[in-house]
This record gives sequence, structure tokens and C-alpha cells, in this order.
Amino acid sequence: MGKIIPVVTINNLEDTVSVLSALRADGINTAEIVFRTYCAEDAIRLGVKEFPDMKIGAGTVINAEQCAAAIRAGARFIVGPGFSQEVLKKCRKANVPYYPGCVTPTEIMTAIANGIDVVKFFPAQVFGGLKAIDALAAAFPKIKFIPTGGINKSNLDEYLAHPKVFAVGGSWMMGDIK
Repeated sequence: MGKIIPVVTINNLEDTVSVLSALRADGINTAEIVFRTYCAEDAIRLGVKEFPDMKIGAGTVINAEQCAAAIRAGARFIVGPGFSQEVLKKCRKANVPYYPGCVTPTEIMTAIANGIDVVKFFPAQVFGGLKAIDALAAAFPKIKFIPTGGINKSNLDEYLAHPKVFAVGGSWMMGDIK
């Protein structure tokens, strides 16, 4: 997986190819297509078909039904805004990585108890940014984070340089891509 994971909202299926082409042209080979639109499943399916070299996953997955649909469509990873035991079960059965949103020690402990060592830290800036990651990493040294929310060009390099950051997610780079 790339160190930058664009959070991509596809509102019209017809935009899928142009959006993913633009990301790839910018050297980004990963995309998290959010499961918040009517065409998310079809966009993932189309993206996987047209861009087999890209790592395309599903984001904002909140239940087993969405997870199953994303996996059927070919999603290579699943991201949730929080932790879901039912999503974890579907991912494990399909051997698809699951990155649940975890911001509290209890949520991180739940992830660890379930064998997860990479979590989404969302919304990162609202929950303390790198200072919070430093504090949480001290208690959970084996956990890596995917901070998302409030990441942009002005703080991207600082996040990417942090040893506990697995990757950085966000939609800031999508502003110019249609």
C-alpha cells in the first residue's frame, strides 16, 4: 500500500476512470473509495477492472453488508470510521486487510485483542494529531496509525515522517481531480 491513501468519493460511476487515472498520473497507486454513495460498489468493481495495478479499497464501511459488497466488488482493503466485529469477521474470511477507526485506548485495545496492528486514526487533527499519536504509541508500541482528517499539504510531510504512521489518508488531494 502507498504511504498516501486518497479518500475518494465517487458520486457518478462515469467519473471513476478519470478520477483513478488522475491519481495514477500523480504517482498515487492507492485509492479508498468511500461507501457513502449509491455507486460505490460499482465504482470499486470498475476501478479494480480498469486499474489492476492499483490497490483499490473501500472506506467508510460500517457494517457487514457494505463489507461483503465491497469484497465482492474486489476491494483489496477495508477501512471503517470505527471498529466493527462483523466487518472484521467478513474481512478475515476473505483474507482482506481491515483498518478500523480507533482513537481511544479502549478502541485500540479492542483492535489489538482482535489481532489488528494498523488502525485508522480519525479524525486525526480533531483528536490531537501527532501529539495524540505519540501518546497512544507510548502505550501501544506495536500499533501503527493511518491518520485521516485534517491532513493536508501543510502538515503532510510531518505525518509521513513519523515512525508510527503506516500511511496517511485524506481527501485534500481530490479538490483538483474531477
